[in-house]
Amino acid sequence: MKVLVVGGGGREHALCWKLKRSESVSEVVCAPGNPGIARDARCVAVGAEDIDALMVLARAEKPGLVVIGPEVPLVLGLADQLRAEGFAVYGPGQAAAELEGSKTFSKRLMHQAGVPTAKFEVHTDADTAEKAIRAWGVPIVVKASGLAAGKGVIVAYDVEEAVHAARDMLAGNSFGDAGSQVVIEECLIGEEASCLFIVSGDTILPLASSQDHKALLDGDKGPNTGGMGAYSPAPCVTDEVADEVLEKIARPVIAALKDQGAEFIGTLYAGVMLTKDGPKTLEFNVRFGDPECQPLMRRLKSDLGELLLAAAEKRLDGVTLEWDDRMALCVVVSSDGYPAAFKKGQTIAGLDDVEAAGTTVFHAGTSVNDGVIVNSGGRVLGVTGLGVTVSEAQAVVYKALENLDWPGGFYRKDIGYRAVAREV
Repeated sequence: MKVLVVGGGGREHALCWKLKRSESVSEVVCAPGNPGIARDARCVAVGAEDIDALMVLARAEKPGLVVIGPEVPLVLGLADQLRAEGFAVYGPGQAAAELEGSKTFSKRLMHQAGVPTAKFEVHTDADTAEKAIRAWGVPIVVKASGLAAGKGVIVAYDVEEAVHAARDMLAGNSFGDAGSQVVIEECLIGEEASCLFIVSGDTILPLASSQDHKALLDGDKGPNTGGMGAYSPAPCVTDEVADEVLEKIARPVIAALKDQGAEFIGTLYAGVMLTKDGPKTLEFNVRFGDPECQPLMRRLKSDLGELLLAAAEKRLDGVTLEWDDRMALCVVVSSDGYPAAFKKGQTIAGLDDVEAAGTTVFHAGTSVNDGVIVNSGGRVLGVTGLGVTVSEAQAVVYKALENLDWPGGFYRKDIGYRAVAREV
């Protein structure tokens, strides 16, 4: 079958890469794609947020399956429009996508469903938010309620920092409409993990565990980002933890959405903190994580096209997954300066040599200028390798990155450090 993938980032490259290698898939089309995706799919210059143009494209291409990668088109209702015209779609409808589109909606739904999470308050006024922050004390978490590309979360250890963050979101308009409401939460203590599920109505199929590194700098220091690297599986997610996340977090929230008339078909991403009181939910996303998708796709041995089509057609019950026993680790190379200002259009060389050293390079923020690959975004590459252990996969990736010729590139040097420490 022909598959249309919507999106143009590292997650979508990993999906296109895997779909191209799926026996069930005859052709992959990606809108808009990027230069790396162009090696694995036919790219069409239609933006991932241009819903009308995507509908025109779908009618012209007549794909057997549409896979919607990013959150914005899901929140805008692309899946609903496609399903209304008879397309098989992997991705939740607009009502279910509110689980990611509004942290306020998400937190209230968790509370209603009894899903373990941090205590929280929602504020729309900067003065009342400040009073609440001063009353709560620190550490405290301040979140823009709407979509903020993974950067609308501030973990503050200083009251004035938290107050400034809330005021910046509400009064300073630092995140636009996304910050018209802020959620303040207690700061959960523990180890963070990513638990993803393929969901098709009442059927929930867990994917392998993974762990993301959201902070910019080594040792999890510095500002929050969209993710600087990830690996799979995460040793902290034992079988017991995985079962608890499935039964106490995933099933209740999917059931709560269904009770509101929002059936879920797509990827449920539960970001969890493994606290002394058990797993608690930090956030929900309604699509594959980025960069978690990259190591997951490198390890998945099952046919991705068959899997996602079965979910789209509500045939997921009884499906099992096969995984590579090896560990996969992805290091994100960003533009120096990200998540603040950075220079675009810098030449990136050495990519073939990076791959020749045993890795797969997934493109995120790249474009082509006069036949040369250049950076066009904050997170630019996801260099992913395999190893029997996390330390081995880590060594493969960092050795390969020595071949990267991009002075303006930046990456953490310690991705996977928690799992490596467990190996000693």
